Formats: sequence, C-alpha cells, structure tokens
Amino acid sequence: MNPEEHRIVQERPTSTETYARLRPHRIAKGESCPMQKDRIELLGCPIDRLTMEETVARCIEWIRRERQPHLLCGANAGLITAMQTDTALKQAICGADLVQPDGMAVVWASRLLGMAVPEKVSGVDLMDRLLVAASAHCLRVFFLGAREEVVRRLAEVSHERYPGGVVAGFQNGYFPKHEQPDVICKVRDSRADMLFVGMPTPFKEAWCHENKEALGVPVMLGVGGSFDVHAGFIRRAPRWMQMRGLEWSWRLLMEPRKMWKRYLLGNSRFILMVLGALIGGTTRGKPRGTKSGQQDVGKAPACERQHTDSPCP
Repeated sequence: MNPEEHRIVQERPTSTETYARLRPHRIAKGESCPMQKDRIELLGCPIDRLTMEETVARCIEWIRRERQPHLLCGANAGLITAMQTDTALKQAICGADLVQPDGMAVVWASRLLGMAVPEKVSGVDLMDRLLVAASAHCLRVFFLGAREEVVRRLAEVSHERYPGGVVAGFQNGYFPKHEQPDVICKVRDSRADMLFVGMPTPFKEAWCHENKEALGVPVMLGVGGSFDVHAGFIRRAPRWMQMRGLEWSWRLLMEPRKMWKRYLLGNSRFILMVLGALIGGTTRGKPRGTKSGQQDVGKAPACERQHTDSPCP
C-alpha cells in the first residue's frame, strides 16, 4: 500500500453521482419491529444475538460482499426506554441491519426474561475491534462527530494505533443543518468502508437511518462518546467495573452534569420495565402472532420506500 494513502485527509466532494434515498420505516404505535434470524425483541427493542467476534465478522462480510450500506445501532438501557416514546428513534432501531447489546443491563435483562444474548457488545469496544480489522484488511474509515479537537486527535491516534487502515476523512459534529448535504457528500466521496458516528442518542440513530442510502457506506456505527475515550480526552472505567456492569457509575462520576438524568432516571425506568415484563409475563423473543421469529405471511410490509433526488452537486 502506498504510504501516502495513510495520511489524514479531508477530501472535498467532487462526485456528481446521484443516489436513491430511502424513507424511514413507518412503525405504528404499539407495532412490533420486523424480526430477522438470530434476533430477539426485548421490551420492544430488536437485539441480535451475536458475539463480538460474530459482529465484526458480519461487518467484514458486508464490506467484502458488496457496497450496500448497513447500519449498526447499540441498544442500552437508556435507548430502550427512550424508544417507548420516541417514534423516530424506534423507526431507526427497527430499520437497523444489526442491533448489538450495548450494556450489561441489557444482557442481564435478556437472561431474566428467558431470551439470553451471548455477551455485551459495547460501542467503544466494537469500534476498537473494527479499527483493528480495518488495519488488518487495509480498509478506509471516516470519523464523524464530536468537537473539532477531539475528532482531529482521534484521526491522529487511529493513524498511529491502526497503521494498516486508511483514515479517509473526518468531520466534527457541529455543523448547521444547511451544511448537511455537503457533509453527506464528503462522507460518500471519501469511499469509506466504515463510518463511525460520535453523536448523542437519539440524533445519531435517526440521522444515520434517514441518510443511510445517501451516505453509501457499507458499515455505519453510532458510537456516542467513544470518540472522547479513544482520543484520550476521557478515561474509561476500570476493567472490573466494566465486567460488573458498573461502567455507568464511572461515567456518571466523570460527567455528572451530562449523565445524571440519563443514568439515574433512565436506568430506574428500565428496571421498572423489566420488573413489569416479569410480573405481567409480556416477555417475547419474536413478534406477536408469529412462529420461529418469522413475520406472518400477508402482513403489510413495515417499511415504505421512495426515491428522491440527490443533494450532491
């Protein structure tokens, strides 16, 4: 590989190629998400029962097989509770190609409700594993989100830590709405194999879902605050806290103003939801009225698609 390809670049959009853009899935209130093989439904949230190794392998398979865009979302306690009232977020999660259990609370809940997932697949760890894979397979990555100094440092660190991969570009997450078409074109024209989006929930899930086809990246993953961790701006919890499901308390200690509502209120609501499911017997690993996790024949499709014009010049 040409050493010059390893330099950090911010390419200007030059392509005039048009694309087809999909409408978000339209999920009616109270309707279950469409289910796939190896997928369960936990408290209304679809979750794929894959290990970390299997998740990484599937991503590499997507990249090697075709240039079709795929969206990964991480489901933690906060996201599952937010889905109950946020329709746009629910549509994004139900439309994701893979939803990994991003937290020990989700793993424990799945076991309590009789539909155990194999292990936690956190966004920060998955990001690291995918960057390792990108280095091994000489793949191109793009970082979108966080403050300018954070994402720039992340690009530098990734160039040093994962030398086999190519940092195809990076962009901070503080851009006005009218610049979104330019940002989308910048990502698309970078020819990235992986796109990491370091933005908060529920914005990142809804934004990626809405612009999935426009971005045209084989693997897109929302990783929230992982940019700050990998760039060295925030320390991650000790390993023993991670294994015991106490990483939330560490983040609360590090960023109390930002995290107190999310963890103290969100986690409490999640616990009540799990208890309610246990008492009411509402657990299920497949949609209502189906067998073996397959959709009923004759049901109306869950998604509605429409082609639109490209915003790229």
